[in-house]
Amino acid sequence: MRSIWRTLGRDTASGIAAVLLAVWVIGLTYGATAISSGFPIWLPVVLSFAVLAGGAEFLFIGIIAGGGSPIAAVLAGLVVNARHLPYGLSVPDDVVGTGWRRALGVHVMNDESVAMALAESDTARKRVVYWVCGLGVLLAWPGGAVMGALIGSVVPDTSALGLDAVFPAVLLALVVPALRDRTTLGSVCVGVAIAMVTAPFLPAGMPVLVALSGVLWAAFQTRGADKDEAESNGGRDRARLAATAVANDRADKTCAAAEPADETGTALEAAAPCCEPARDSAPKQLSGATR
Repeated sequence: MRSIWRTLGRDTASGIAAVLLAVWVIGLTYGATAISSGFPIWLPVVLSFAVLAGGAEFLFIGIIAGGGSPIAAVLAGLVVNARHLPYGLSVPDDVVGTGWRRALGVHVMNDESVAMALAESDTARKRVVYWVCGLGVLLAWPGGAVMGALIGSVVPDTSALGLDAVFPAVLLALVVPALRDRTTLGSVCVGVAIAMVTAPFLPAGMPVLVALSGVLWAAFQTRGADKDEAESNGGRDRARLAATAVANDRADKTCAAAEPADETGTALEAAAPCCEPARDSAPKQLSGATR
């Protein structure tokens, strides 16, 4: 234990503690929201241990509470949890562990543990941070859900305590900084517009899934930007080649004017060494002029 804390250091340990506190508070709102929505007390508790993914669980109970089908709720949760695929590719095997530890290591793979681990420089620190944060979330999230479920069973209207506003506030705090990127903002606007247009015609829960098609907007914009950059680079290369050709032509003319060749070509051969520096330096001068 002493070695773990020595590896973490005070700053990293404080950061993990702050993350776990935030996870516990959000779990509290999750449990209270589930009970106030009419779910039995065991459901958010079981989901918090088995799924261990706050976004997917919130979406699941939200779709069911809104009258959506369980299939749509499960599909929406799977789509949200699809981000774990790149997580699994980005975290080294030495960090997650092997053998029986790997099953537990994969279960505690979440936003917090992956983000905190990848911020470290060496594999040893990545491993310690990943497991401490992941196991901490495994305790904090269900612990908050149990406490919230108990509060929700005692206080029928949890909105009076403001618990229903905690999770949306946290999501807004996470999302708003990302909206400074124009591609992300455009993708979000497209998704929101699609959800609003399809909401009157689709079953509850489906507009959320359809809104994910806004990601295609981001993919289209990114591909267009890459194509424009490639064309711009190609244009600069063509301009550089044209400038080089013009410079070489001018160097040849300057050389010929300085030392006209006689019938035997003797003078041209004698002048060649003095013309080469002019030929070499001309493209650089023109290249600098074009920039």
